[in-house]
Order: sequence, then structure tokens, then C-alpha cells
Amino acid sequence: MAGYLSESDFVMVEEGFSTRDLLEELTLGASQATADKVAAFFVADLGAVVRKHFCFLKCLPRVRPFYAVKCNSSLGVLKVLAELGLGFSCANKAEMELVQRIGVPASKIIYTSPCKQIAQIRYAAEHGVQLLSFDNEMELAKVVRSHPSAKMVLCIATDDSHSLSCLSLKFGAPLKSCRHLLENAKKSHMEVVGVSFHVGSGCPDPQAYAQSIADARLVFQMGAELGHTMHILDLGGGFPGIEGAKVRLEEIGSVINSALDLYFPEGCGVDILAELGRYYVTSAFTVAVSIIAKKEILLDQPSKEEESGSTPKTVVYHLDEGVYGIFNSVLFDNICPIPILQKKPAAEQPLYSSSLWGPAADGHDCVAEGLWLPQLQVGDWLVFDNMGAYTIGTGSLLRGAQACRITYAMSRVAWEALRGQLLPTEEDQDAEGVCKPLSCGWEITDTLCVGPAFTPASIM
Repeated sequence: MAGYLSESDFVMVEEGFSTRDLLEELTLGASQATADKVAAFFVADLGAVVRKHFCFLKCLPRVRPFYAVKCNSSLGVLKVLAELGLGFSCANKAEMELVQRIGVPASKIIYTSPCKQIAQIRYAAEHGVQLLSFDNEMELAKVVRSHPSAKMVLCIATDDSHSLSCLSLKFGAPLKSCRHLLENAKKSHMEVVGVSFHVGSGCPDPQAYAQSIADARLVFQMGAELGHTMHILDLGGGFPGIEGAKVRLEEIGSVINSALDLYFPEGCGVDILAELGRYYVTSAFTVAVSIIAKKEILLDQPSKEEESGSTPKTVVYHLDEGVYGIFNSVLFDNICPIPILQKKPAAEQPLYSSSLWGPAADGHDCVAEGLWLPQLQVGDWLVFDNMGAYTIGTGSLLRGAQACRITYAMSRVAWEALRGQLLPTEEDQDAEGVCKPLSCGWEITDTLCVGPAFTPASIM
């Protein structure tokens, strides 16, 4: 064990102890604690993160995973991933500071934001962070002045037009600009050591990875012609975080492995990295949110409730969290969160047209609408799964003001996997200290990739 995570950081759960058991205990305790304000809280299955890691290594054995801290900067996640040997992709000073605070060495950090403040570039230089991304002349010039010993990774644009979240409109150099940027770097005595790209979140076509890898090969050739020693290929992110995604990890892995064999064959001296965020944490987090107010609105038009003799109405429920907080996926990912009722309704209980709203006093803070729910009361709890991505920010953690409490849990099986000397020893690390995949433990991969009794998806 590397010593980042200890048993005191999480609740140990045994086989047969489900998420629902833990949620019932926590919601009951929260409701009894105060009648004034019952805050939303998360339950995080760190064992799910461990299982995702082993599954990734099985699908993409040549790829070294780095974690995108911006996706979920909670300490439990950072510690378990550091324990697994991951590197960390940081977008700003706060994220670099956070991962270094838990003991992650600077050699395992990539400063990936292509648009960096000069003060934060200097922070990276002062704290030993050497790998920095860039995609334009201005960024290169800033690094030349503020961090001349940095190793640069050129971020190239991709065709992400079909992705849920497109990044190439904002980040990434087109291929036609790459030679000029590489020439400028050479003139400025800056070493460009690799190429990165990002196909965008929710990419529906795995071939986008293959095309981007082919483009990266061209940039590697340009760099070699200009005298750059390039040895890093960063595949970025875009890997699915939930079960039932349109494109499965296995499909993406198959395409990437074939493209790597063609353009960057094993033994070519190039380290293959990836920056994963949603993949690791989305399905590991469940949130419980309480109803703080409700309003019934009578309908003029008849609805299906009239068949059972109920008064036609719609019910508006107000929650203590909204789209400007943990439900920001409604705005950014165009997702309609579906609640799971903590109290299972009776079969004969009538359903009413319902909507969920956050606490903000505006018309945009709508969490979900078009729902059919039984009659709920103020103080009842709603549970939402797949809530691990972009729901927890770095700033509040650094200030010690976590908006929502997080209870971490892990199955004994996953904990034993971490304790079982699955990590490479310090002697096995390369000279720069960049993380390597686990050196053994493949015999338990299939076991860990099957969800245990503790899983957010099994609440109801």
C-alpha cells in the first residue's frame, strides 16, 4: 500500500449490505438530527472506482490512466486513485495544490489547461510540475517566460461534432498549425515531448479515437523532423461512465488498441496516457436530496388520475439542491435526472404529474419535469444515482466548506485487492515517476468488474 487511503477514510461494507441499507440509516439519522435544515448528501462506493480501474486496464493494457481532477475532486476519490497508482490531470492551481496536499508527487501531475494564468504557470514551476499542455503561440510564449524548463504537450483539435460535449471549438490546434507551433517551440528552446487530444464527452463514434491517433502520428513525424524528442501520446477522455452507454468501453478499447498497433506499435518508445474523469466516478456516487416545499396546482384539463376519482392536479416539489449545484448536468449535459423514491409506494397509490425544482428563485432552476410520482411530503427523500461527475468542486474542498456531506464506502473484496500488493514498487517506477498500470492482479479482474451487493444502481 502506498499509504494514501486508510480504513478510517471509508465505511467497510460486507457482502449482502446494500446501498439502500446505508442510505436508510443516513437519511433516518439526518431527519432526526434537525427539523430546520436537512442537507443533501452523497454515498460514494470507492469499490466501484477500483472495479472500473481494473476493467480499464483489462480493455486498454498499454494505456496509463490519469485522473481528470475537475470531474470530481472529493478526497476519497483522489486518495483511492492515488493508491491505485494513477497520475492526475489538473486544470488549475487549486487542483495541483489539492493533489499535492494528499502526497501525490509533482512527477505524476500534468497541467492540462491550454489557457493558463501566468501566476499559475509560475506555481507549476515552483512546485515541480513539468508537463504542460499548449495549443497556440500565446500559451507557448507565456510558458517560455514563466516556466522555461517545462516539457510541453501539443494539444491538437479533433472532429468532435457528434459528441455530447464538444471541446475543439475552444481547445486544440488544427493540423495545419502544428508545424508552425513546433517550429516556434524549437526557436524558443522549449521541448515538445508529446501530443494530446480529446474527442469530447459522450462521443458516439469510437472511430474518432482512431482518426485522432492517426493525426497524432503525423504531428509526431513533424516533431521528429524539427528535432523534438516526442515520447508521450495522451488520448484524453470521453470514456463512458455509466452502464448502458451508447458506446461501451470494450468497443472503444478495441478501436484504440488497433489504432495504437498500427500507428504507435508496442516497443516504439511512446508512452500512452489517457485522462479519465466521468469513467471512474459517475456510477460510484449516489445522492439523497430532501423535499423542502411543495405546491399543488389544479389542472383544467382532465388527466388519467380522474379515472381513479382523484382530483386532476400537478405537484411542484422544491429540493434543497438545483441546477446551479449538484444537478448542473441538467444544464450542461441536457440530462433529466430520474428520482428513486426512498419510501417505496404502495401499488394502488395514485400517481400525479410532478416536477422537481431547485432552491434558486428563477425559472431556470428546474431539475426534472414530466414525472409521474405518488403523493410525497416535505421531508421525504429522493435518491439519484450516477451522480459522481461534475457535482463536487475543488474550491469548496480547499476552503473546507463541502456543500454536501460524502459518506465513502468500500467492499471488503475491493479493499483486500488494494491491500494485496497489487501496486508496483518504487523500484519499478520509471525515472520520471510517471504512474504505471498495476503489475499484477489480473486474476481478480473479472471478479472486481462485476458489481458487488454495494452499488448505487441497486437502491431500488
